[in-house]
Amino acid sequence: MSDLLGSPHHDGSPLYTPGPPPGIGDTVPVRVWVPSTPGKPADETEVYLRRWRDAEPVVTRATLDTCDGTGAWFTAEVTCDHQLNHYRFLLAGDGYRWLNASGVWDRDVADAYDFRISTADPPPDWIADQIVYQVFPDRFARSAPHETPGWADPAAWDDDVDEREHHSARQWYGGDLDGIAAHLDVLDDLSATTLYMTPVFTAGSVHRYDAASFDHVDQALGGDEALARLLTAAHARGIRVVGDLTLNHTGSTHEWFICAQADLDRPCVGFYLFRSHPHDYVSWWNIPSLPKLNHTSSHLRHELYEGPGSVVARWLDFGLDGWRIDVANMVGRLGPTDVAHEVARTVRATMAAHHRDAWLLAEAGHDAARDGDIDGDGWHGTMDYSGFTRPVWTWLNSPAAAAGMQYLGLPVAIPRLGGQALVATMREIHAGAPWRSWLASTLHLDSHDTPRFRTVTGGGDSGHADAAGAGRAAHLVGLALQMTMPGVPSIFCGDELGMTGRSGEHSRTPYPWDGNRADLARIDAPTLAAYRTWTALRRNLVALRRGSLRFVDAGHDSVTYLREHPDQRVLVHVARGPHGPVSLPLSGLGLSSAAQASAAVPDDPTSGSIVASGVADDLALAASGPGAAVWVLE
Repeated sequence: MSDLLGSPHHDGSPLYTPGPPPGIGDTVPVRVWVPSTPGKPADETEVYLRRWRDAEPVVTRATLDTCDGTGAWFTAEVTCDHQLNHYRFLLAGDGYRWLNASGVWDRDVADAYDFRISTADPPPDWIADQIVYQVFPDRFARSAPHETPGWADPAAWDDDVDEREHHSARQWYGGDLDGIAAHLDVLDDLSATTLYMTPVFTAGSVHRYDAASFDHVDQALGGDEALARLLTAAHARGIRVVGDLTLNHTGSTHEWFICAQADLDRPCVGFYLFRSHPHDYVSWWNIPSLPKLNHTSSHLRHELYEGPGSVVARWLDFGLDGWRIDVANMVGRLGPTDVAHEVARTVRATMAAHHRDAWLLAEAGHDAARDGDIDGDGWHGTMDYSGFTRPVWTWLNSPAAAAGMQYLGLPVAIPRLGGQALVATMREIHAGAPWRSWLASTLHLDSHDTPRFRTVTGGGDSGHADAAGAGRAAHLVGLALQMTMPGVPSIFCGDELGMTGRSGEHSRTPYPWDGNRADLARIDAPTLAAYRTWTALRRNLVALRRGSLRFVDAGHDSVTYLREHPDQRVLVHVARGPHGPVSLPLSGLGLSSAAQASAAVPDDPTSGSIVASGVADDLALAASGPGAAVWVLE
């Protein structure tokens, strides 16, 4: 993809789509950058906008704004006649090309990947500036002994995780919310400003996705009072707290389900999907302990997420700053029944009424844009497994490690692909939803549901930190991608220490505390140092948080891209191994000399070395090993 720097570009970022969020009837300016190429001045290009009005294409010519030796800016206008407005660009005069959200094409292409502008209320503006730290409450820190729940098998903090079926959910280490509150300095150290916790409601397992009630925090975590203390402590530091809610199912011990089984005449019977009352019912993945909720029930909607008395509203009033919705892709969907969009819109409306700045994040292990789940008026964003995690795993995995692991739910080993595949997948997945939806989505190297990234890159699978360095270099290349891409980076607690894990269950190994400090003998100090560096870089560079994403080169072992914002331009180069020079024309980068590229990250000896040099009229980037570098372009 060496012609990427010479390709026209547009996206939904402020540099290309300026102005406030639009409403129905508003006109939005959209800008296109057309680079000049040898013998082909950019201002000779004819640029047309094609948009849709009442299902009919409307074509208008864009206006030339400015032009210099490097290229030209053109501007057109999109009139927002609909809630979701689709458009693309036709480039003529020097050939026949379409520019849509997936790239530039010299043939006719389907409309599925047109750019999109939504007129729905936008996600809260603060989201784009966040770094999230994810905590599994039972395994992060404990403040004091608690009474052992009746379902639990107590474990010592240093015990290995028991991955056996039916055992892992009962293995109770005793982490609690006061323990989290006592260690919020971990988030400060990593520039993290949002804490996301997996469920905290009363339940019958350590993961608590089998809620027994939505009315109270589990006493094993310290109860409602402990959550109040944690919220107070976090907010005092400027840290927001996002909770985790299961809208798809409850536990079979939930008070609603007990009521539903006991009395056929109670409204709670309609909360669930009984084939034959009381013992034959629909459950998530046919797991009897997780009965599926029926979202066609108006009584359920009012209890769970519609209006001021609902679960969603009450806990926002209590102090939460948002919700992550578990298996959101399945909520309200069962066979021919599909009320998923209605559920998402209703949850969002309730949240807006109670906490207008609350974040609504959806879990989806597949392409969340496929069914329109993040098109603008439902979930604000998604956990971006398809558009980030999966392509990064295919590029940076260790073949030896991947051979013994399945590929995120597929019965095959993780494939190892080149940088061209990484870029193509990212562009295609992200073309399916508005730009602002991806800015409100989270970027994961891993999570509590997956193997640890350090194990994927070849760092072993002991569960404890990989301090020997195997897999470290590729892990830190992934970190660089995570901290320099659009979206919200989400760090699963312990990744910054180099912790490993061969499965989702095993990845929940307790955080290695020695008293009140991380046990220095059980962490990988260079990895922690790298996390501090890259998280601080993202905090300090607005282009990394809010800028456009313009890929300029994709090779087998390296990927290069620009993040451009009206206030700043940044060049990022990542390499998974040594490679020869990648030559980028200075004019294409808007530079007159290589000296105008100022290194923003010092060389990291644990990650290899990226060398930038001026060669004639080019900026040449080469790598002697895995590594990443960032330059601010002046």
